[in-house]
Amino acid sequence: MVTATRPLPRAVSVRHLGPNWYATVMGTAVVATAGPALPAHVPGPRGLFTGVWAFSLVLLLVLLGARAGHWLHHRDQARAHLLDPATAPFYGCLAMALLAVGGGALTVGRDWIGAAAAMTLGSVLFGIGTVLGLAAAVAVPYLMAVTHRVEPGQASPVWLLPLVAPMVSAAVGPLLVPRLPPGQPRETLLLLCFALFGLSLLATLVVLPLLVGRLLTGGPLPLALTPTLFLVLGPLGQSTTAAGAFADVAPGVVPEPYAEGFAVLAVLYGVPVMGFALLWSCFATAHVLRARRHGMRFSMTWWSFTFPVGTCVTGAGALARHTGLVAYAGPAVALYGVLVVAWGTAALGTVRGLLRGELLAAPAPAPVVPRPATARTTSGAVR
Repeated sequence: MVTATRPLPRAVSVRHLGPNWYATVMGTAVVATAGPALPAHVPGPRGLFTGVWAFSLVLLLVLLGARAGHWLHHRDQARAHLLDPATAPFYGCLAMALLAVGGGALTVGRDWIGAAAAMTLGSVLFGIGTVLGLAAAVAVPYLMAVTHRVEPGQASPVWLLPLVAPMVSAAVGPLLVPRLPPGQPRETLLLLCFALFGLSLLATLVVLPLLVGRLLTGGPLPLALTPTLFLVLGPLGQSTTAAGAFADVAPGVVPEPYAEGFAVLAVLYGVPVMGFALLWSCFATAHVLRARRHGMRFSMTWWSFTFPVGTCVTGAGALARHTGLVAYAGPAVALYGVLVVAWGTAALGTVRGLLRGELLAAPAPAPVVPRPATARTTSGAVR
């Protein structure tokens, strides 16, 4: 076993670096972007949010370089990730990491790099992230249908990852609408974001019943995967955030009654969806507490506690903004506190796991027992 005093060989660490690591970028960026979205001032300077965003940008660049090395030097393992139904959905995290950092550039990053550079960076990351998110939303389900051997009992919240990426685009895109020339450019981008909203929402509604059915008939998820139940909060909170963003920019961009319709949508859609998010968060928390009692240890899936919760912060903030109700302002602030604690816990566990050589080590050999022909492959990316 590799000890904390003996660093891992470079080839080994890169070889077992999976796409799930982009969740660290997502979770860090949302800490920066959710803070300014709160309906009440959070103690601490705005510069703190900017510093967290800058860290997420550096983290993104490091991971992009490491993953490029992974594809260059370990193409066999990269192909194994794509052919593994447990790992392939994490390719949606790349698009969401780009979009999360791009959105942060437009909200808090401009304080550090300037408005012009923030606009350029945000636009580029939004464009690339949207294209990659749409590609993942098509390619990953296609691979699962024609290449992977997936059984109903393998349904997992991870399946939502490539489908949520377009919803992140839908929430970030409205930030760019006021920066476009008036007229058709603004209206086109707004309606494009609305189309991405519908695409992701309907795809989520197709997959979510599979997950609920698997939980009700197949029992709890494996201990290491239990934190991924919080991934369901992602499309819920992000869609509420997007609906609020549409209402913010629609006046003057689309004609009436459509502008007023977006304002109505923000409340009539957001209120019931955030209600379901509250129900699901209680359900997921109960499962996590059970898993902890049964010996659940830290793994990279703990980053599921960060970005999805962050989207609920921005979603609750959007409802507070459009309803004026303290009933949404208070929970938004409380959820942000949960987000910060979750990020600190996940970050500490990740650093500790890296120093011990556990998170990037090769997966342990599987026990030699007869396996069915439909068993999934193992790449070691989901630990």
